[in-house]
Amino acid sequence: MLRRTDMSRSAFAFPTARKLFRRRLFSHFREQSAIIRTAADWTVLLYIIIPGGLLGGRFYYGFWNQELPAWAADLPFGIILALLAILVATGGLVLLLQEGDLLFLRQREDWIRTIVLRGTLYSLVVTALKMAVLYVILLPFIVHGYSVSPAAAWALLAMTIACSWCVKLLGHIVKVQRQGFRRWLWLIPAVTVPCAVYIRAGLYFKDSPLLLLLVTALFAVVTAWAIRYRLRLRGTFMNDVREDYKQRMRIAALMLRGVLDKPRPTRYKPWIFRKSQPLLKSTLPESRFTAAAIKALVRNPSHLKLYLSFTGVGLIAVFIVPSMLKWLIFALLIALMSYWLSSYWLLFSGDDYIGILPFTKEQKAEAGAKALPLMLMPFALLCSAAICLPLYGWLGLLLFIPVGGGAGYLIANMFSAFRFAK
Repeated sequence: MLRRTDMSRSAFAFPTARKLFRRRLFSHFREQSAIIRTAADWTVLLYIIIPGGLLGGRFYYGFWNQELPAWAADLPFGIILALLAILVATGGLVLLLQEGDLLFLRQREDWIRTIVLRGTLYSLVVTALKMAVLYVILLPFIVHGYSVSPAAAWALLAMTIACSWCVKLLGHIVKVQRQGFRRWLWLIPAVTVPCAVYIRAGLYFKDSPLLLLLVTALFAVVTAWAIRYRLRLRGTFMNDVREDYKQRMRIAALMLRGVLDKPRPTRYKPWIFRKSQPLLKSTLPESRFTAAAIKALVRNPSHLKLYLSFTGVGLIAVFIVPSMLKWLIFALLIALMSYWLSSYWLLFSGDDYIGILPFTKEQKAEAGAKALPLMLMPFALLCSAAICLPLYGWLGLLLFIPVGGGAGYLIANMFSAFRFAK
């Protein structure tokens, strides 16, 4: 039996899970280096890295042996901890799982467990190295700027690394188990609570290394529990593969962010208007067409993000300008939003799929004339409120709805008249 088992194992290219993981780890290194080489040549990078390293080293030496810059004295210690906490909250785990494991390794639970454990440990080591490098860069400011003792500085480094391990594991567990808004309901406390504890402990115990090590031990206990829980987790294989692929493609996504649009995530149901009930009371074809355009605007993340971003910028603009210019800025913002929404309507109504439907030019123009004021109205009302309430006080509560609604309706009709040809 022993010889037969050894022969069966030797028939595989990778007879043990350890060798399979080692092969995947080397493939991961080659994949990341290939992604970097496609964006920049190593000879070009050397011309940047060598001078940058020499210049950075000169500044770093000066921070240790000379006085710190004047602006460093004005920064509270909490800013340093908040910066470290922000970097702690970013990133995730690389488990090196692949889609093919669903077919070939699902019956070998010990192999899956070995790959997950080694992938987790590898990710934690990489995280520790990243946090240690960043901490060493900030160390002159921590020691000289805030008079932290060497023992406390080492203890703070240990607490930073332990907190980063804790956050990475808790965040990963939530990401592979939850979907939709439930993911955010669990992910926010899973990340913010350890970071808040880290910042509070760093502020209160920066002069007490023993207390910092006690908090570090607390983070280490949570990390050990999270690793054990992760190894026992079942029924999350496809989510594991998805999150693993997302982490492995972070460098590529960063380089292609300004070149390609981010692919939209697959949704089984829209996050709003889920039952597709009629949005308007009228059952006329033009009203149905209008409702479809409004739903498409809200359901499209890029369009909705642009709408909300412009709304936020507009509210800030009308709030900070002098009183004599508020209404002029209000009219300009309503006109700009109307122009963008009318362009969106022309793009929506001219889509190839919409062309299949038997709508005439007149019906499309009538539907657009209905859709444009409805899409513009939230923006117009919010901007009107941002003006009326500070200027007119309680009277503004009565004025902002008729003023904003009337202005939005009039300007929307103006754009509909000369942009939607009948």
